Amino acid sequence: MGQMVSDENFEEQAARNGGIIKHGREILFQAFNWESHKHNWWSNLEEKVADLAQSGFTSAWLPPPTQSLSPEGYLPQNLYCLDSCYGSLHDLQALLRKMKEHNVRAMADVVINHRVGTTQGSNGMYNRYDGIPVSWDEHAVTSCSGGKGNESTGDNFDGVPNIDHTQPFVRKDIIDWLIWLRESIGFQDFRFDFTKGYAAKFVKEYIEQSKPLFAVGEYWDSCEYSPPDYRLNYNQDKHRQRIINWMDSTGGLCAAFDFTTKGILQEAVKGELWRLRDPEGKPPGVMGWWPSRSVTFVENHDTGSTQGHWPFPSDHIMEGYAYILTHPGIPTVFYDHFYGKDDSFHGGIAKLMEIRKCQDIHSRSAVKILEASSDLYSAIVDDKLCMKIGDGSWCPSGPEWKLAASGDRYAVWHK
Repeated sequence: MGQMVSDENFEEQAARNGGIIKHGREILFQAFNWESHKHNWWSNLEEKVADLAQSGFTSAWLPPPTQSLSPEGYLPQNLYCLDSCYGSLHDLQALLRKMKEHNVRAMADVVINHRVGTTQGSNGMYNRYDGIPVSWDEHAVTSCSGGKGNESTGDNFDGVPNIDHTQPFVRKDIIDWLIWLRESIGFQDFRFDFTKGYAAKFVKEYIEQSKPLFAVGEYWDSCEYSPPDYRLNYNQDKHRQRIINWMDSTGGLCAAFDFTTKGILQEAVKGELWRLRDPEGKPPGVMGWWPSRSVTFVENHDTGSTQGHWPFPSDHIMEGYAYILTHPGIPTVFYDHFYGKDDSFHGGIAKLMEIRKCQDIHSRSAVKILEASSDLYSAIVDDKLCMKIGDGSWCPSGPEWKLAASGDRYAVWHK
C-alpha cells in the first residue's frame, strides 16, 4: 500500500489548522466549461443555485474570477479586479449571496502558478506588475521563465511568467489575497490550478494561513501507457502514488483530483471492467488508497468540453457516474453532464446523488468488489448499497435488496 498520512493524523492536522471539512459527505459541482465565458456566466449560474442545492451539491467550483488576458481566466493579471469575462463583480456578488442563502459553498479557482505582467522587464518580457495591486518586480518571477527570482520548485508553465513562491513577499501577498477572497468576497473553498508548477509545501502554507473550508489541487500527471499500441497499463500504482505523495506534502490539508481513477475508468467502461480491481482487490485509483482525500470525476473543462484533451467515452457517461457516486472518495459532477445541451443525464445523476445521501455513503465508505470481468463490475458498499456497471447481467442475492436506480448498463440496489 502507498505511503501516506493516516486519516487519523489528517483529522488532527485539519482540526489544528481550522475548519477543513472532515465528515466526508461532500458532492462537488464543476460549475462551468471551456465556453462559459461567452454566456454572462455569473447570472446564468444564479438561476441554477436552487436546483444545485436541492440536488445535494455541497460546493460549486466556479471558474477563475480575476481579470485575465485569456477569457477563460487562466492567464491572470490584476488579482484584485473581479470584473472578468464571466461577468462583473456585482454579478459575482449576487451569485455568491444566492449560494450562501442555499447553503452551497463557493469554490474559487486559484491560479497562482503564473501571472501575466503589465510592463516589460529588463529582458523585454512582460514580467513586471506596475500600475496594479500586488505590483511585483522581476524578482517575483522564476529565473527559468525569464525573471530574476530563483529556479522553479516545479514544472514550468511555458509562455508566461511563472511565480517564484520561494520569495517571502510573494507568499505574503498571495496569502493576503486568498484571505480577501474568503473574508471579503465570500469564497469558502479553493481549487489550486496546475499544482505541478510549484512545491506542495507552499499549498500547505497557503491553506494554513487562509483557512478554506475545503481545498483540492489539480495535480494532473500522465498515466502509464505501453508501446507499441499505447494501451493503458493495468497497474497504475506509480501514478496514484505520485498524487498521494503530493497530498502528503501538503500535510494532508489539500485533497486532489483522482486522475488515476479517471484514466482507468474511461478505459474500463469500453469492455475492460477488470481494470477496476487492483491486485489487492481494491479500487485502482487514489480512491483505493486514500479515499477521504480523493476527489473523483468523470470529466472536466480540460479533459472534455470543447477542449477534449482526454475525454470520457460519451456513450458511457452514466456508467462513470454510477461508479463514482456509489463509491468512496469525494465525487464531482461536470456542468455539461448536468445542464448540457442534452440534459438527459440530469435526472439520472440527481437520482444517484439522492441514493448516496439517503444511504449515507461517504468518502471513507468500505467497498467490497464482487465481480470485475470484461463486461461486468459489481460491488457492495458499506453493506447497504449494491451496484453494477457493464453489459453483463447481475443482481445481488437476497430478498432484502431493492432496485433503486437503473439505466443503460448500470443498476443500483439498497436494502
